[in-house]
Amino acid sequence: MIKLLRVDHRLIHGQVALTWSNALDINCILVANDNVVNNSIQKTTLKLAAPHNVKVVIKNIEDSVESINTGKTDKYKLLIVVQNIKDAYRLVKGIPSLESVNLGGVKEVPGSQPLTHSVFVTEEDRKYLKEMIASNTEVYAQQVPTDAKQDIKHLM
Repeated sequence: MIKLLRVDHRLIHGQVALTWSNALDINCILVANDNVVNNSIQKTTLKLAAPHNVKVVIKNIEDSVESINTGKTDKYKLLIVVQNIKDAYRLVKGIPSLESVNLGGVKEVPGSQPLTHSVFVTEEDRKYLKEMIASNTEVYAQQVPTDAKQDIKHLM
């Protein structure tokens, strides 16, 4: 069961590994990323950052979509982490059961504008966000579970 799809440019770190894992009572983190899957050092680092009782699976976006849609992940209480809004959009388009996207940390890059103190978006990101919102996907900013959700459609 998918508990959360989170966009966080840092992928697995303290907020994800401890705060979100405990709040959601997850037992598996799926890192969906086309680059990390081919980087053995980054894969090892991400696995070390997770709590010892949480399985970490790292797949590219296409394989992530397939694993979820075929039911391979159904036995897990799953937190999906992606690095950027485009990857979240690709998952939302490929996985009909995804109903919401949590924007936790989207780093500032040249040309991006702040939506919150931790979410910066480019024009391309805005396009993806608008499409997800138009398809009735809930998109919200929330760094930690104790923060109030900020509805992105009201911030754009």
